[in-house]
Amino acid sequence: MNTTTLPAPTSAAAPMSVFERYLSLWVFLCIVVGIALGQTLPGPFQAIGRMEIANVNLPVGLLIWVMIIPMLLKVDFTSLSQVKQHWRGIGVTLFVNWAVKPFSMALLGWIFIRHVFAPYLPAAQADSYIAGLILLAAAPCTAMVFVWSRLTGGHPLFTLSQVALNDSIMVFAFAPIVALLLGLSSITVPWDTLLTSVLLYIAIPVVLAQLWRKALLGRGQAVFDATLAKIGPWSITALLATLVLLFAFQGRAILDQPLVIAMLAVPILIQVLFNSGLAYWLNRQLGESHSVACPSALIGASNFFELAVAAAISLFGFESGAALATVVGVLIEVPVMLLVVKIVNDSRSWYEAGQKVQENP
Repeated sequence: MNTTTLPAPTSAAAPMSVFERYLSLWVFLCIVVGIALGQTLPGPFQAIGRMEIANVNLPVGLLIWVMIIPMLLKVDFTSLSQVKQHWRGIGVTLFVNWAVKPFSMALLGWIFIRHVFAPYLPAAQADSYIAGLILLAAAPCTAMVFVWSRLTGGHPLFTLSQVALNDSIMVFAFAPIVALLLGLSSITVPWDTLLTSVLLYIAIPVVLAQLWRKALLGRGQAVFDATLAKIGPWSITALLATLVLLFAFQGRAILDQPLVIAMLAVPILIQVLFNSGLAYWLNRQLGESHSVACPSALIGASNFFELAVAAAISLFGFESGAALATVVGVLIEVPVMLLVVKIVNDSRSWYEAGQKVQENP
C-alpha cells in the first residue's frame, strides 16, 4: 500500500506576476482596443470571422491552443495516486465543481437574466447570456488555481492532484452537463459543435501537453522548468489577443448596452462567493486542514475561462451574448478571486478553531 504523504505546504506565498495581478486591467484595455478596432476597421475583422471550418474559427482555434497547452503542461496526471491522501477535500471540491456550481449558475442565470434584469437586456440575447454563464460554470479552473493556492499556502500536491482529477473528469463530463443545462434552459444544443469543442479544446490539448511534458522531462527537470518559464507569457498573450478579436465583434452591442457587462457580472460574483464559501465550510465541517480547504474552496469557485470562451465562440459565434458572458467572467476573475484569497487567509484562526472542535469533540 502506498503510504506516501503530501509535503507540508510552504509558509511563504510566491507573488503573482505582473500579468496575473493586473489581468483585469489588461482585459479592460482589450475591451477598449477591440471595440475601437472593430468600429474603425470592420473589414479585416469580418474576414477573420469568415475563416472557419466546421463552425470552428481557425485563428481563434490556434489562439486557444496557445492559451491552454502551456497550462496543461503543468498538470502531472501521475499525481492522481495522491488523491486518497486527502479524500475529504477532494470529495468536497468534486461535489462543488460538478454537482453544485453548474446548476447554481443555471439557477442564478434564470433569476437574473430572465427576471431581475430582463427589462434592461436585449430579449433576443437572453438565452445566449444564460448559455455563456453555464459554459463558464461547467469548466473548473485549471491554471490560475495554482496561483490562488500559492497565495494561501495551500498543499501543492493536493492542488496538483485535484486539478489533474478535474481535467480527467472534464474530458467526459463537460459536454453532457452543458447539454443537460442548456436543455433545461430551453436552449437548442448543437451537439456536433459541442462535441467538437470538447475534442479540440480539452481532449487534444491534454494529449499534446502530456506528450510534450514527457519529452521535456526526458531531457531533465531543468529543461522542463526552463521551458515552462519561457512559454509562461504565451497563455495570457493569446487570451488577450482573443479578447481583442472578440470585442471587435462585440463592440456595437457593448456601445449600445454598456450596462450589460455589469448585469452579467452579478450572477458570476454571487456564484463565486457562494461556491467558495460552501467548499470552505464543508471542509471545516469534515475536519480537513486549512492548507487543503483553501485550494479546495478556490478550485470550487474559479473557472477555466479560456475553455469557456472557446466553447462559447464555437457554439454561438463571436457576436453572441454567450461569448460576451464568458468574457465578463475573465474580467472579474482576478479581483474576485483575490478577495476570496484574502477571506480564507484572514479567517484561518476561525477555521482552525472549528477544526479542533471537529477533531476533539
